[in-house]
Amino acid sequence: MRIAVGSDEEAPLAAAVVRHLCDRGHDVEVVATSAPWPEVGRAVGRRVAEGQADLGVVCCWTGTGVSIAANKVKGVRAALCGDAGTADGARKWNDANVLALSIRSTSETMAGEILDAFVSGSPDPKEAATIAGLE
Repeated sequence: MRIAVGSDEEAPLAAAVVRHLCDRGHDVEVVATSAPWPEVGRAVGRRVAEGQADLGVVCCWTGTGVSIAANKVKGVRAALCGDAGTADGARKWNDANVLALSIRSTSETMAGEILDAFVSGSPDPKEAATIAGLE
């Protein structure tokens, strides 16, 4: 799977995200590091919306800013997730295509669990019609 990743700072968590995804065999494109969070969210969001990436992962101190910025891109459904159950639900019920993580509050171990749930999840076909109606 092609996954675009961006972070507003070169934090250990951001590096761990890239390592984890590469270790799982994904084609990872690091879109932005040490860029302002609005640029990071938009850059990753555009890659996903334009089909250059299947999914995206964005990181900033709280995860909120990059999530908001990514969601400004038409076709992006970014979800800030702090645990694997939320990440699975975001994919299943909300067809989220960009995962936002908090550098401040997400451990590398937890990030791995969240990433695995997000990447392996898929949208529930019954929910797809609801999501399509919102766009």
